[in-house]
Amino acid sequence: MKIRKAVIPVAGWGTRTLPASKAIPKEMFPIVDKPVIQYIVEEAVAAGIEQIIMITSKGKSAIMDHFDFSYELEDVLSKKGKTELLTIVKKVSQLAKMVGIRQGNPLGLGHAVLCGKDAVGDEPFAVLLGDDMVDSEIPCIKQMLKVFEELKAPIVGVCQVPEDKIHLYGVVDVKPIADRVYGIKGLVEKPTKQAAPSNLGIIGRYVLTPSIFEVLEHVPFDKSGEIGLTEGLSGLSHLCPIYAYEIVGKRFDVGDRLGYLKCNLNYAIKDPYLREQLRKAWEELLGNS
Repeated sequence: MKIRKAVIPVAGWGTRTLPASKAIPKEMFPIVDKPVIQYIVEEAVAAGIEQIIMITSKGKSAIMDHFDFSYELEDVLSKKGKTELLTIVKKVSQLAKMVGIRQGNPLGLGHAVLCGKDAVGDEPFAVLLGDDMVDSEIPCIKQMLKVFEELKAPIVGVCQVPEDKIHLYGVVDVKPIADRVYGIKGLVEKPTKQAAPSNLGIIGRYVLTPSIFEVLEHVPFDKSGEIGLTEGLSGLSHLCPIYAYEIVGKRFDVGDRLGYLKCNLNYAIKDPYLREQLRKAWEELLGNS
């Protein structure tokens, strides 16, 4: 079955990026000249996804506005003859069919995914998180959709994580199935490095079946008052096989200050002009330090 829909949770507080995210959604932070959320949506669209279900919250209206038509701006650009910019602006509003759903309270990632139940319906779907950007020749979620087509089962995106960072991730206990594909035997949320069953941490890419909703409806709140998606996946693993796929590409945690800066540099140096200007600026900065 073709996967037509993607759920993108954007309702979180963005506490790791405060104070910058106090009034501006972290998903709207720019990576060179596009906001993070646009890269995420473009990744989904490049994989053939037709409908984007944004799980939003109060104060995040700028995200949906970004993908809406801006009649005033388009009129100004048209009258001034700025056809190249006009084309760019129009393209953003034509990327995909957008659906916005309010998550009344930020009660965790599992709850955010559950909010998309009615919009998703009875079909498999993708989940993409804005904290994770992946620069790859084949879009990250497209890699995972191919695995889903073969296995017809939920797929969790993973990557190798350094020991000193493992406690920040959900970690999978796995058995190898094929190249970069693993059967999941168990999932542990934020273990110590001594307790981690592997060095494969879960990143913000999933391909799920609608059976996850029934499981999430029965996942209890954790000590933080949230419903975790990792706990939901753990419950789902008792009902059907689920798999991990080790993604191909450069992954950046843009919810982290250093990760965000590295991601900006990664995309900036792809532009020949910026690459040369950055080299000069870096030499100037080092010379003045």
